[in-house]
Amino acid sequence: MTTELRSVPRAPGRLPLLGHILPLARRPFAFIGDLRDVGAIVRVELGTSPVYFLTTPEVINEVVVGQARSFEKGRLIDRAREFTGNGLLNSDNATNRQRRRLVQPMLHRARIQEYSAAMVAHAQALTDSFEAGRVVDVHLAMYEYTINTVTTSLFSSHADTAAIDVIRHQVPFLLKGVMARAALPALLGRIPVRANREFDRAVRDVREVIDQLVAGARKNPDDSPDFLSTLIAARDDESGAVLSDEEVRDELVTVLIGGTDTTASTLAWTFHELAHDPEAEARVLDEVDTVVGEGTIGFADIPRLTYLPHVLNEVTRLHAIPVLMRRAVQDVELAGVRIPAGTELAFSPHAVHRDPRIYSDPDRFVPERWEGAGSRSRTGTEFLPFSTGPRKCPGEAYARMEMPIALATILSRWRLRPASDQPVREVLAAVPRPNSLLMKPVARQAGDPSLAAVLPEAGRRSG
Repeated sequence: MTTELRSVPRAPGRLPLLGHILPLARRPFAFIGDLRDVGAIVRVELGTSPVYFLTTPEVINEVVVGQARSFEKGRLIDRAREFTGNGLLNSDNATNRQRRRLVQPMLHRARIQEYSAAMVAHAQALTDSFEAGRVVDVHLAMYEYTINTVTTSLFSSHADTAAIDVIRHQVPFLLKGVMARAALPALLGRIPVRANREFDRAVRDVREVIDQLVAGARKNPDDSPDFLSTLIAARDDESGAVLSDEEVRDELVTVLIGGTDTTASTLAWTFHELAHDPEAEARVLDEVDTVVGEGTIGFADIPRLTYLPHVLNEVTRLHAIPVLMRRAVQDVELAGVRIPAGTELAFSPHAVHRDPRIYSDPDRFVPERWEGAGSRSRTGTEFLPFSTGPRKCPGEAYARMEMPIALATILSRWRLRPASDQPVREVLAAVPRPNSLLMKPVARQAGDPSLAAVLPEAGRRSG
C-alpha cells in the first residue's frame, strides 16, 4: 500500500522557523546517525525547507542504482554550482553521461600508471622532509601531498610555479567554504566577514589561473598525458562534441575539489588509526617491508599489497562522506511512500557505515572485517566511500593508487606517533577531517617489533 509523503515521520528536535538546523550544527554525525531509529525515510527541516533522509541500504539503492534516472543531484549541488561550475560530479544526468565518456580515458589503468610516477616522487619528497621527533601536522602534510600529485596530473608542464602556488594557496579556502555556502541561505554569503571575503577571493583566483592555463594549452597544444591536454583534445564519439574552455575549467576545478582534501583526510585518519592499533600497524609494516623492502614502490607492486587495502577500506568506512543528496525529477515510490517530483532526498554514507545492523562493533577499527566472505557479502549501498551507481565518483581508481603509494613510501621509513594525548575528533567536511592531528615521526630501525611479537599465539582478531 502506497502512502503519501506527509505520513513520513519527522526527526525529533525541530524548532519553529529553524527546523533542525541547531541539532545538525551541534552534533551532525550523531543527529544523522540517530535517524535510523526513526524510520527508513525521515523528514528533516533545514529552516522551513524539508529534506527526506534515507536510512537503509535498500532504499538508498533504489535511488542511486535501481531508479537512478529518476533522480538528479539536489539542493547542495545547485548552490555549489555557482562557485565550482558545472563539472562532472555536479552536472545534470544528461551532461554527466556525456562528460563521463570524455573523462573516462583519463582514468584508464594505463593512464593512471603514468600518473603513478608523480605520486611516487611526491611521496618520496614528503618522506624525505620528515625529521625524527619533529612534530608534523599530518592532515596538512597529506594535503600537500595530494595537491602536489593532483596538480601534476592536471597540468604537468602547462603550469608554472606561480600558477601552482596560487592554486595550492587558495584551494583550502575554496574547500573550507563551499559546503557552508551551499548549505546556508545565500544572504549569509553576502555578509562582508573575513570567511566570505577569503572564499570569494579563492573562487576568483582559482578560476582566473585555470582560465589562463586553458587558454595557453589551446594556443600551444601538445601531446602531454595530463588532464588539461586530454580534456582539450577529447571528442565525444557519439556526438562529436568537444568541451568549451569554460567546461574544461569546470572539470579541472571539480578534480581539484574532489581529489585533494578528501584523499588527504583519508590518509591522515589512516596514520591515526594505525598509531592506535599496534596489531594492524605491525601487519601493514610487515607487508610493506615484504613488497617494498629498501627500494621504491612501483605501479606493479600495488596489487601485491593485500592487507593495506583492508586498512583503507576500514578507514573510509569509519570516516565517510557525511551527506549526499538527490532530487526526484519525476514521481516515484520508495519504501511504500509516493515521492513527488522535486522532493529533496539525502542519505549519509557515514551513518550507513556505522549502522550496527550492518557492521558488528561499528565504531571500532577492524581491518580484518574486509577479509574473505564477510567483505564479499556486502551490497554496494552498504559501503559507499565513492558512492555507487551511474553517479559513482570516477576518481576511485586514481585515489586507490595514490593512497597506497603514499602510505607504503612513508611507512617504509617512518612510524608516526601521537604528539599529544588530546582526543582527535571528526570535523564536518566533504570527508570528515581531524580537528587536530599532530604526530611525531619515529625512524624505523632494523629489529622493529615483528608481526609475531605483536599478535597473540591464539591468532588474529576477527571483525
